[in-house]
This record gives sequence, C-alpha cells and structure tokens, in this order.
Amino acid sequence: MLFRIGRQRILQWTSGAVATAAALAAYSSRLSAAPSSADAESHSQTILLPQPLPKSTVYARTLNEVTGLYHWFHHNRGDQARDLTPVVDAEVTFAPNVPKPIARRYPARVRATLESVVRSISLTPLYSYDAWTFNGSVPGPMIRCRVGDVLELTHKNSDENAIGHNIDCHGVFGPGGGAPVTNCEAGESRTAYFRLLHPGLFVVHCAAAPVVQHIANGMYAMLLVEPEHGLPHVDREFYVMQSEFYGEEEEKGSRKLEFSYPRCLDENPSQVVFNGKEGALTTQPLVAEEGETIRLFVGNAGPNLVSSFHVIGAIFDKVYREGDLLSTPARALQTTLVPAGGSVVVEFNAAVPGTYSLVDHSIARIDKGAIGFLKVRGSPRKDIYDSNDPAQPCDGCKLHN
Repeated sequence: MLFRIGRQRILQWTSGAVATAAALAAYSSRLSAAPSSADAESHSQTILLPQPLPKSTVYARTLNEVTGLYHWFHHNRGDQARDLTPVVDAEVTFAPNVPKPIARRYPARVRATLESVVRSISLTPLYSYDAWTFNGSVPGPMIRCRVGDVLELTHKNSDENAIGHNIDCHGVFGPGGGAPVTNCEAGESRTAYFRLLHPGLFVVHCAAAPVVQHIANGMYAMLLVEPEHGLPHVDREFYVMQSEFYGEEEEKGSRKLEFSYPRCLDENPSQVVFNGKEGALTTQPLVAEEGETIRLFVGNAGPNLVSSFHVIGAIFDKVYREGDLLSTPARALQTTLVPAGGSVVVEFNAAVPGTYSLVDHSIARIDKGAIGFLKVRGSPRKDIYDSNDPAQPCDGCKLHN
C-alpha cells in the first residue's frame, strides 16, 4: 500500500510496521521543519489530492494528517490501547442532536466521560420521576467515533443515593462490554480503554444489578462507530431513543412516579417514550426542509419491548438493520424492528412538506407516549400529494396535516 501527500510518494507499506513508522516519522519531521508553524500550515493547505483515490493508496491532506498517520502506525502494533495517539475529546451531544461526522482519516484515542447522576425529570405533563442518568439526561449522550479508534471512557459515579453503577457498551468487544472495568461505587471514578473493532450503531447502558432497574430508570446512551470511509452525506441527522418506564404513584394522589419492580417483571410499562419523556418530540418536533435527505439514528433501550419503528407517511429509502453499517442497506421499507438493546439507522427523502409522526407501530403504545413529530417545511408538492378537499388533523395519529 502506498502513502502519499498529493502526488508525492511517501513510502511503500510492508509488513515491517516499525520501518514504515520510522520512514513516515522522518518524512513528517522533514516537512515540519518549515521556518515557522504558520509556514507549515500554509504548506499543508496547498497540498491537493488527485481524484479518484485508488483503494491501494492512503492519502493525507495536511501535515497534521501525516503526523496522525505516523502516531497511528507507531502505536497500532499490539501496544496497549491507552497509548494510541493522537488524542481528541469526543463531541458529546444530547438527543435529538448528533455529533458531526468524523473528518479525520486515521484512528485516534477519543476521550469521553459518562457521569452517573440522579435527576428529576418531567416524565409526563402530570408526573415527575427521579431518573438515573448518564450526564444528567435521559437518554444519555451520543458519542461518535470511527472504527479503529480507542475509546478512552471515564465513568464518574456521582449518584446521591450511593448506588453503584457501570457501563456496558455494546460497541466494545470484551467481557461485559466494559462493565467490569467501569464499575464504580458512589464517589468513585474509573477510566478504561477500548479499541473499537466493529462499525455500527450501539446502545450503551448500565449493567449493575438489578440491570432491568438501572435501564428502566434511564441509564442508557448511544455510541456510533463509523466505518473506515464514513457514512454517505445526508442533509439532517437526528438521534432518537425509545424506552419504557415502569412507574407507580409514590402514594395515592402523588404527582411523582417511582419504579415498580413487579410491573417491570410483567413487562407492562406505564410509559413508552421517545427521548426520555412523553412529548419530547411533539412539543419540540424534529425539523427539516422539503427535499432534504434525513438520517435517523434510532435506538431501543428497552428494557423489555421490541419496537416496530415507523414514520407515518414516509417510506425508508435505506434501512441499516440492527445498526449494521457494513451490509448493503434494505430499500423501500415501511416499518422496521428494533430489538431491545438494539438499533437501526434509517434514511429517507422529505419529498412532501407536512408533519410526519414517528411511532412504534405496536400501535397501542402511542397512547403510552410513543409518538414524535417531524415537521418538513416547504411548498406543496401537488405532483406527488393532492386532494379535492383541505387536509384535516388526524386524531388517531395525533397530527400529520
């Protein structure tokens, strides 16, 4: 394999990783010996890449990427995962927001912190709930990496009730998905290092006992591991997490719900919601423009139910079933299953303006809260969607006129 900056050959890749790294380091040092850092940056900006890129060649656009490639080859030879450089801080976002696509073309050590903390949330317009959260939010944050990255994950337990927690990351290959090495009692903090070997969209959750209570109380998040060459460009990306709550009034007439273990064992949720509470995506709908391509990263934290995810009025152009980003996506699907502890990535074009309802098509769950809106702004498309009479609100599906 060849490594090039622009059209200039750097080195020939062989099985001798040490020699390769040394050659790349020498080349990087020679390029970096510019009169000043400003000159070096100017130099890096003048480097152009020929198109298309042959698959047998790896390219670096800038001097920074040369350095990044050097660090990667130097530390990607079976050394400890914690030694991988360069080091970057993860962009952490909360639903429905999604971190920006990964721009770098080499693996890095990505630092992220998940803090276990109790927060009172407005679960419904009538009831509050003391949720167990990651970083104070239900669902917890979304973290975006690329395959080959090392996730440097710090777990800080700030639980005011002195309950132990950990992190089971479905994108981590190893015992417990990382739970045994992130287990913290209240007041403790632990850091672990995980090389991300497989691309995909992965659920993250607490796996401390009883696992079902920790998940049902809100301890889940999302990890996206991009394939080596990233994902195709789209206009909008959104993070949607379905989950269940199993609440009962603390006392008769109370406006506060508490976790019911018997109800959870019976798999009879009091609420089934998107993004952590009833109305999260109806009072603040997702918004897009007519003609845009939309990508939804959908997780199902469970802990018990399988979701029949559907967008009323839309047909999915691409469905990456169960978060599989390597296989060819399915096409033109109406509804897709999302297992508990699983995910799906769906894409579709917003061809017609209007309001679209996101639902779990196990349809009774709409009345338990599994409903959200996507508002598509634009001019009418009578060539696609027309009628003799004005549109009227549909009470059964809440709204999509």
